[in-house]
Amino acid sequence: MTNFKIFIMKRVLILPGDGVGPEVMQEAVKVLDFLKSHCNLNIEINNALIGGVAYDKTQKPLPDETLTLAESSDAILLGAVGGPKYDNLPRELRPESGLLSIRSELDLFANLRPAFLFPQLSKASPLKEIIVSGLNILIVRELTSGIYFGEPRGIRREEGKEPEGFNTLVYKESEIKRIAETAFKVAMKRDKKICSVDKANVLETSELWREVVTGMSKKYPDIEVSHMYVDNAAMQLVQNPKQFDVIVTSNMFGDILSDIAATLTGSIGMLPSASLNSLQKGIYEPIHGSAPDIAGKNIANPLACILSVSMMLRYSLALPDLADRVEKAVHAVLDAGMRTEDIYEEGMQKVTTSEMGNAVVQALA
Repeated sequence: MTNFKIFIMKRVLILPGDGVGPEVMQEAVKVLDFLKSHCNLNIEINNALIGGVAYDKTQKPLPDETLTLAESSDAILLGAVGGPKYDNLPRELRPESGLLSIRSELDLFANLRPAFLFPQLSKASPLKEIIVSGLNILIVRELTSGIYFGEPRGIRREEGKEPEGFNTLVYKESEIKRIAETAFKVAMKRDKKICSVDKANVLETSELWREVVTGMSKKYPDIEVSHMYVDNAAMQLVQNPKQFDVIVTSNMFGDILSDIAATLTGSIGMLPSASLNSLQKGIYEPIHGSAPDIAGKNIANPLACILSVSMMLRYSLALPDLADRVEKAVHAVLDAGMRTEDIYEEGMQKVTTSEMGNAVVQALA
């Protein structure tokens, strides 16, 4: 009998979005095309609209067609959403609403935000090199619950009274358990250290959070678990960031802490992210946002989007060897001294968005 492998076709949905999204996405697709042609990457690529460009064409930030394609895809690669031209729209029609909706519809509850410092960029960090050299943190943020999704919410405007804004912070035990489980599993593949961040001294939701995480830690005796209040965690990230390996925290706290951690690396143009559900299906995107002030200038850094491809290969497509290959290619172009404007330093070779993408493809070859 002849031995052979059956390679199942995977579906990848491309959502370029707004601002610099289409520019950086073009370079990420170059990488995917190379892997398809030369490395037996068996994927079908589809494209769709999200965010402001989707609203311009359909009056919806998340068109029904896009959601249908997303539901049938194994992984989604997103550029960015948002821009000042949409700021005066009702909240439910703004580009960011499309992103929140697709996360909710696909139940992408686990946001993985790495904050790592490339050794080639150690001088770009605002902190001293001795503090950040070797930095490699992973923040696991709960993404579909908490104060961003809690009901009721709104602004009360009653006659004779001043306006009053209100939001609801709610966490169920099951929601805390599943994000903690994700963090523990990830930590087992790293340095086996977890810091759970909360505000248990003043918030009942955080009191439950700490109780659940503590209980779950008994299933993972090999993992060192610590707890920290969010205000202290923010200070420690700046003062002594290398004490952390995996941080697990709630939606709002994770939003804040991951942006602080990103700043330590010198440029948000270097950092990818993943938002996953229980089936490892996810949205992969650079963290830098739409950057409308530089859109169309061919100067945006595409490496975060390219590294998002690497995360997609590693988590949703289960192809760690190809993920490693992409990451090595990024290291190679940095070793060669190529820098986009955001990471440029004197003596290096300043390159455009498209030139950086081409260089990564050449390094892959």
